[in-house]
Amino acid sequence: MRIPFSLAPAQALTLLRVTISLYMVAHGCTRLIAGTVGGFGEFLGGQGFPFGSILAWGITIFEIAGGITLALGYFRKWINAVFILELLMGIILVHASNGWFTVGYSSGGMEYSVLLIICFLATAADY
Repeated sequence: MRIPFSLAPAQALTLLRVTISLYMVAHGCTRLIAGTVGGFGEFLGGQGFPFGSILAWGITIFEIAGGITLALGYFRKWINAVFILELLMGIILVHASNGWFTVGYSSGGMEYSVLLIICFLATAADY
């Protein structure tokens, strides 16, 4: 069966980069709109991070501003690296203890974060 359209590798990576960038923007915006930045800060403080509230605001703002910047194609390596670090910390602090699966057999696991990390790695390269 022939697929009626196809993307060049660079176009496919651009589509992936824009999509995962907007996921991060949505993640930050949701935290902002839902008013959960403070709770996130308390969680970070409880995990031993100094200035948990300031860190939570920084992460939230970076998710929004960094996501938009990455979607536009700027500073790809640096922004991807920060998002990968953020996701790794999420795995360590929250998701690993919940197992692998995000939903189904178990919930809250790390499979989605690992997938995003792989996507960020793939789109970090120059193309």
